[in-house]
Amino acid sequence: MGTEKGNENIVWHSHKITKEQRSALKKQRPCILWFTGLSGSGKSTIANAVEGRLYEMGKHTYLLDGDNIRHGLNRELGFSDEDRVENIRRIGEVCKLFVDSGIIVLSAFISPFRSDREKVRRLVEEDEFVEIYVDVPLEVCESRDPKGLYKKARKGEIGDFTGISSPYEAPENPEIRLSAHQQSVEESVDQIIEYLKERGYLDEKKQ
Repeated sequence: MGTEKGNENIVWHSHKITKEQRSALKKQRPCILWFTGLSGSGKSTIANAVEGRLYEMGKHTYLLDGDNIRHGLNRELGFSDEDRVENIRRIGEVCKLFVDSGIIVLSAFISPFRSDREKVRRLVEEDEFVEIYVDVPLEVCESRDPKGLYKKARKGEIGDFTGISSPYEAPENPEIRLSAHQQSVEESVDQIIEYLKERGYLDEKKQ
């Protein structure tokens, strides 16, 4: 990896221990499980359940959640389109580091813009980005409204709210599509775990 324009004094340092060695030690193939969907679709709930299942299987994981990231790394960012782009850019870079460490990283963010998700996909190698579209209609998400955010958005108390006053660009070809309003959390978890098994992410023999 070379230097970046304007940062000619900054040089990428390769490490003695490689991603492949870290992955082999953990007996898994690292990847990003990128959950995307509207607020209230169930992204965090399903991502937590998937991480729990992987933990039970002895896999090494970490879950990045939207609100938690905004408490620290991205605390100064708001919800304008510009800040949302920067939010996802930083999260993507963090995910890349986790993948390099051999971890299966789960991210649960609305990530409304298709171009931002594609930028994250391009940060890692082919097959290291698994887009999971939690496909729940707006009216169902709005009826759930666990944080009362849709109600505030409809009253104009929250600006740039995805699905109401800011667009959500649904994935066109996600690796996994979950009809989370028509199936249980366990069924969604089973669907994801089966995908990972079939493609060798959890098989130590395919490192």
